[in-house]
Amino acid sequence: MKQFKKTAIALGLAQMAMMASGVASAQTAQEPAAKSDTPAPAAAPVAVVITGQRAALQSAQKIKQNADEVVDSISADDIGKLPDRSVTEVLQRVSGVTIDRAMSRADPDHFSVEGSGVSVRGLSYVRSELNGRDSFSANGGRSLNFEDVPPELMAGVDIYKNPSAEQVEGAIGGLINLRTALPFDYKGFKASISGSETYSKLRKGKASPSGSGMVTNRWKTPFGEVGALIDLAYSESATRTDAIQVEPYYPRTDIVPGRTVYIPKGAEWRSLNFDRTREGAYGALQWKPNSEITTGLTYFKSKYKMSWDEQAIFAQSSPYNIQVANGKYADNGAFISGTLSDPADGGINFNNDTRAAWRKSDTTDVSWNMRWRPNDRWTITTDLQRIRANTQSVDSTVATGLKMPKEQLDLSGSLPNIVFDAADRANLANPNNYYWAFTMEHLDRAKADSDAGKIDLKYDFDHPIFRDIKFGARMTNRDSVTQNSNPSYNWAAITQPWQGEISGLAYLGDPRFSGNTTVHSFDNFFNGKMSVPAVVFPNPSLAQGYPSSYATLHSYHDILCAEKSGAANCTPWKAATFGGDPAGINEQSEKTKALYTQTRFGFDDLKFPVDGNIGLRYVKTDSHATGYTVFSSTTPTNNPAIPVFAPFQRAESYENSYHNWLPSLNLRMKASDTLQFRFAFASAMSRPDPSQLQAYTSLSQTADVKSDGTVNSQSLTGEAKGNPNLRPITAKQIDLTAEWYFSPVGSFTLALFNKQLKDVIVNQTTAYQLNSVTGQSYNFITTAPVNGAKGRARGFELAYQQYFDKLPGALSGLGLQGNFTFVDSKRTLYNGVYQQYCTGSGGGAANLNLNLNGCDTNGTTFGNLPLENLSRRSYNIALMYDKGPWSARLAYNWRSKSLQAVNVNGTQGTDGTDTNPASPNFGKTTVAWGLPTWADDYGQADASVSYKINDSVQIGLEAQNITDSKYKVLMQQTTGMMGRAWFSSGPRYVARLSYNFN
Repeated sequence: MKQFKKTAIALGLAQMAMMASGVASAQTAQEPAAKSDTPAPAAAPVAVVITGQRAALQSAQKIKQNADEVVDSISADDIGKLPDRSVTEVLQRVSGVTIDRAMSRADPDHFSVEGSGVSVRGLSYVRSELNGRDSFSANGGRSLNFEDVPPELMAGVDIYKNPSAEQVEGAIGGLINLRTALPFDYKGFKASISGSETYSKLRKGKASPSGSGMVTNRWKTPFGEVGALIDLAYSESATRTDAIQVEPYYPRTDIVPGRTVYIPKGAEWRSLNFDRTREGAYGALQWKPNSEITTGLTYFKSKYKMSWDEQAIFAQSSPYNIQVANGKYADNGAFISGTLSDPADGGINFNNDTRAAWRKSDTTDVSWNMRWRPNDRWTITTDLQRIRANTQSVDSTVATGLKMPKEQLDLSGSLPNIVFDAADRANLANPNNYYWAFTMEHLDRAKADSDAGKIDLKYDFDHPIFRDIKFGARMTNRDSVTQNSNPSYNWAAITQPWQGEISGLAYLGDPRFSGNTTVHSFDNFFNGKMSVPAVVFPNPSLAQGYPSSYATLHSYHDILCAEKSGAANCTPWKAATFGGDPAGINEQSEKTKALYTQTRFGFDDLKFPVDGNIGLRYVKTDSHATGYTVFSSTTPTNNPAIPVFAPFQRAESYENSYHNWLPSLNLRMKASDTLQFRFAFASAMSRPDPSQLQAYTSLSQTADVKSDGTVNSQSLTGEAKGNPNLRPITAKQIDLTAEWYFSPVGSFTLALFNKQLKDVIVNQTTAYQLNSVTGQSYNFITTAPVNGAKGRARGFELAYQQYFDKLPGALSGLGLQGNFTFVDSKRTLYNGVYQQYCTGSGGGAANLNLNLNGCDTNGTTFGNLPLENLSRRSYNIALMYDKGPWSARLAYNWRSKSLQAVNVNGTQGTDGTDTNPASPNFGKTTVAWGLPTWADDYGQADASVSYKINDSVQIGLEAQNITDSKYKVLMQQTTGMMGRAWFSSGPRYVARLSYNFN
């Protein structure tokens, strides 16, 4: 209800503002002419030119109404101007489309201001295209990172909900086609330039410029008609995100006598500055030598560069050593408020990191197309394409540490409240209380190449029923190589309290280890709504100076280690590198061959005319993967109770081949010129991502051995990073729609859909057999992805848009647009697919296994979870104004909570050994845990207004997140949905100026 109230208030205020501005700018030329007794002379026909967002909506509605398939569309309301700051943000306005707000689905601890992954109808099996051709980023997946693509280069975006046979396979959730302009789209010369400046309220002091320009023309020559188009775009974005986090809750029986309560081991805060640069270049040449042939060559290049730096403080204490004073608890035992301390460890151990990361990505697409119409029956189209995508990144973290005497928490409000007295704040701001804690680096790089060619033939019938028949063939050849550093995330302690080989911690108060730190004050935290203490962090130059800065920091460990253990007994730090460990290399190749036929037909003589298409697509996929199976052991080889295996690293090569038949049927019945109904059926497929096909399995042997040689426990485990024998996920899907188009920019549509999924990919626990050196066979309990489940996604979409042209005067410029989507999902494991149960306390390292649905900190698992990234409900509502020189929009987008992932960063681990002698778990190794994380309900309001000074010049203002919405992440535990993280990014404002050359 809060979200609806906010929306209603915002819309009401905006409506009054738009009405006022509309009245002030009413155009008298549009008023009816005064009556006259003298007959007026016959007037020449007047062409009414519709521009602005009304024209864009009219174009998008016409695409939806006339399409053979179930499709939604967004068109640019001006040259090089989609209505949002990124393609990802554009897509969220479409019914059934939702976007992620985390930077990565595997990392819920970092927020993405412009959005990230895209789901259609609750499914992430989305295919991306550029002008009807394949397009992807080198990110281990099959689709584009839509945030990488400059929206200024786009003429429109089409989202196909149910495919037809002529469309390239790969879309179950939906097919998203990005459209660019071609020279022959225009009658002649056309050019425009635009520039903008973006200001983030939270990231004060740094504005972000953007600019784009397009020029196109066409000429008559002795060799035929020629057209050329060039489009360039450049955009910067500088944002800041503040975050508060609470650690998972742990069961405790030693806090409140006779009661189990659940206590977090601490709360944290962080601030992240994010800088993004996006560059785009697009060029197109078209040639029409005669009326029969049209050919074109296009070049598309998108470059994306991001960098961010973060200052974060986070708890590293033992959860069973935390004590609570003045504690208050909910009925289910969950901690509400109190003061945390850790006397057993001399204070709550916190680490405070400065993290710097950057990534560079680019995608280049060169394509050639020719359309030949030798006569009025046949049309032959050929198409060739070459794609090359690259990415590389560095992620570097340097941390100090301190022992915090106490932390007072109050989690009863909408935001956590961390209370510190003057002594606490002074303690946190004193560098002498900190020591050098750890470093961590990660490197990766990837490249992917693809060649594709296709030919389509179309024959037009002169027949009362059959319109045309199409048939064609397509071939692709794709190669990809992804490399991660070894180790992937190279965490290395500088000095930690648990290190026994060092004489003490490298405190900053020691002159040998002082300097290179900054007291960070977290000014204007959460836009001034919260106050957190200043913390001592490493200088950003240390994180940016990898690897030489790391070597200096780890020399502090060497000094303290030599003092206690002798230099010969100290292991030197090693930097992460590419190569060495085959786990860091994923090499894939894939070839596909596809054939299709499709017929369009129509029964025009029926009382309610019916038309549509029916087709069949056949596709064969052949893939190849190379990799390794490796075995390592940390167990003694002289204990008769422990089997001995010979270490090995064995090269592997896998071939995988499968074929799919994909029928489709699209029907449309016209009840009138404005009312139509659709029925669509299709079989669809979505191939596994290359990251899921990695051919690498690691087997390991561990044992818990007492000093007298007695074996407490031992384990034989394994993990496969991927499965090169995975099959595609397939679906049978049905759509029913009712569409009422009551004006050129007015419609009301309803869509019902049902997608039945097969071979959904899940992680399964299986037994990998390996013989010991004595020839005896042993089972290694190994986790690997398999096609192990079926599922469904079904629901409905409602969409409405209208301009209220019949309102008097300036009010006739008002319009309203809205949509609502409901999706219900379910996932069911196949019979025989086994999932490891969670383990209880005291089981030892041998039993630390995680369930597919996650494990709580008390050793219990959770019930069946829905499909990931799926919100049951989502909606958009926009108040629009378009009249005369004024154009404005106030839009609100909302989605209900959705499952992000299970067992991901920040919400998984092992509790370790309980070192508190007063605890009933003293000396025991407790459970491995991994929690499901959920994105909570989230809504955001955005607005824009523009004024057309004349036919050439237009100015505009835009605002994103104008209500300063806070994004919340939940973690699922036995106690319920507990707050994990709260993010604040603040409003952003954009000033825009554009000029069209007429």
